[in-house]
Amino acid sequence: MRFDVLTLFPELFHSYLQQSLLKLAIENQRVDVRLWNIRDWSTDKHKSVDDTPYGGGPGMLLSCPPIYAAVEAVQADAPQPGQLVMLTPQGRKLDQGLVRELAQFPRLVLMCGRYEGFDERIAEGLKPLEISAGDFICNGGEVPAMMVIDTVIRLVPGVLGDETSSKYDSFGESGLLEYPQYTRPREFRGMVVPDILLSGNHGEIARWREQQSLERTRQRRGSSTTDSSAGMQ
Repeated sequence: MRFDVLTLFPELFHSYLQQSLLKLAIENQRVDVRLWNIRDWSTDKHKSVDDTPYGGGPGMLLSCPPIYAAVEAVQADAPQPGQLVMLTPQGRKLDQGLVRELAQFPRLVLMCGRYEGFDERIAEGLKPLEISAGDFICNGGEVPAMMVIDTVIRLVPGVLGDETSSKYDSFGESGLLEYPQYTRPREFRGMVVPDILLSGNHGEIARWREQQSLERTRQRRGSSTTDSSAGMQ
């Protein structure tokens, strides 16, 4: 799977791409991440990509010319264009249901916002899928873009060492939060591992885990299932 990231700060991704599961996925050619600096498509000597908003107001907006030029050039870098994604607080909230949808695309082109966001005509003309990481404000779209990459690659075949791992994650196939898990020592500062996990009865353990997932989801999310119909900067 290929990710193209359009950003004003590509250096923010350099360390991220060299860590853990993502690094291995790139080395094994399961995932391809390419970074593009939006300023490369600015046409003035100052490499400007933003301007003041019409009607007044604080901050600056990313302007249409460099964004359109960047998107069109990056899309043309491969035989097939990717699904364009705009990271913006106005977008659909990122959740596991949306992650599963994104994982169906062979290529995602991620647009990272900055300043006060994008000129509205960028969304109007380019028609990206607008995605929000949550109801909060980040300094820009780079960290949310990393969240998209991090969540989606887990569903790319061959990325996880154990292909069943994603099935049992929180919000996996069941849509439930993950059950409690424990490791050695059996007792720590008065806290003891539940006896059922030491019983060796795999059927009973499975039933206990299912009940714990249901109860944890009810307590922490208000229902026994998550809302996968929902899906920020």
